Amino acid sequence: MESAITVKGQATIPKPVRDHLRLKPGDKVKFFIHPNGSVVLLPTRPISSLRGIIKKSGRKPVTIEDMRQAVLAGGSEGFPRRKRQ
Repeated sequence: MESAITVKGQATIPKPVRDHLRLKPGDKVKFFIHPNGSVVLLPTRPISSLRGIIKKSGRKPVTIEDMRQAVLAGGSEGFPRRKRQ
């Protein structure tokens, strides 16, 4: 597939590519230039599109206090405590 560049520097994304990337009018895309010179075009998705992609495990949520305790317990393993100066 190919597309011509207009005098304004714009190109039309061919329909099969738009369909594959599920692009709609108004969507945004990002371009990545790799060191070998190839360019990748990827859709930019809003964070809200991630909602529901992770299945719930049935376990109770971890609280901030649980996280704090885990950091205190794990962060000091194998390291001698230093005296404050």
